[in-house]
Amino acid sequence: MNIAFVNSTFGWGGVKTWYLQFAERLAKRGNHVFVYGRQPEFIDAARKRVGHGEQVSFGADLNPSAIRFFYNEFKKHDIDVVITNIGKDIATAGVAARLLKIPVVQRIGLPEDIPYRLKTRLLHTWIRPAFLCPCHFIAEGFIKSLPYIKAEDVHVVLNGKKASSVPLELHHPRRLVCTQQLESDKGHAMLLRALSRVSEPFELHIWGKGREEEGLRRLAQELGLSDCIVWHGFSMNIMDDLQVGDIFLLASYSEGLPNTLLEGMAAGLLPITREVGGVAEVIPEALRRWMLPYETKEDLFAETISAAINLPDTELLKLREWARETCRTRFDIDVQAEKLENWLQSLVSRGK
Repeated sequence: MNIAFVNSTFGWGGVKTWYLQFAERLAKRGNHVFVYGRQPEFIDAARKRVGHGEQVSFGADLNPSAIRFFYNEFKKHDIDVVITNIGKDIATAGVAARLLKIPVVQRIGLPEDIPYRLKTRLLHTWIRPAFLCPCHFIAEGFIKSLPYIKAEDVHVVLNGKKASSVPLELHHPRRLVCTQQLESDKGHAMLLRALSRVSEPFELHIWGKGREEEGLRRLAQELGLSDCIVWHGFSMNIMDDLQVGDIFLLASYSEGLPNTLLEGMAAGLLPITREVGGVAEVIPEALRRWMLPYETKEDLFAETISAAINLPDTELLKLREWARETCRTRFDIDVQAEKLENWLQSLVSRGK
């Protein structure tokens, strides 16, 4: 198949990570992959990983020049299916694909990613996209949020990761890891307050950028945590970076199926996480003790982190291996890429 991936967003988050990982795997499976986007770093990464990346100026929704550009690109490359995000993608690339009678897939990252608007409904009615969700939690919420969406048009393929194969190392003091964007809905402030209650020694390694960074640094200093924290900023090689850790922390108040959690488990970190979004769909029974109820406050987070820090080496290592094995058996990227490929092929075959 000839597959076009289109993403018009500026920032880097889990969606772009998903785009590149699945584009790369589909290319390795013999498909011809073409990537279009607006962010230079995203395009550079696409060129390195799949051999194609084209920077695009999308303009406004239904922008004639953008539609014409994609029309010509899709025709030139004989595109079979187009995968879009939730922004201007479908109102430019999606329109061009519809004019060429190419199936369109719109990837949904959160249950209410697309607000109910008349123009959106009209666009969906005309383009008739299929919808791709990374977990059942998102799929079910998405169908409820847009009453005109039919369940048979919504498909689920779990996010995928490749489990690391390097021997796991244990660290003293224990190393805790956070890799979510530094935004208010990711729960970093609550997590810092929880960590201020932990009496055991630890190191906290934080990757990511965002609008809350300056405030979080101030809060860490006020709580006396500055000497325990390493701020790494944004990373393009997070799987390698995660090897420094023992325990992965996710305290988000809003998630779909967090890529960061899957990355932590794939790297062999014990996940301590809030039960948010589709988290319960990937946490195995053996690790459920470390998945906390959504309404959990900082006191229970602190207690749970302390319990993890105090685990004997052999027990912590066993739990970390369990997390990594879960990646291999339940959300391996090659397995999920094959599922995506088969579904895309079915859309192309029946001309949906």
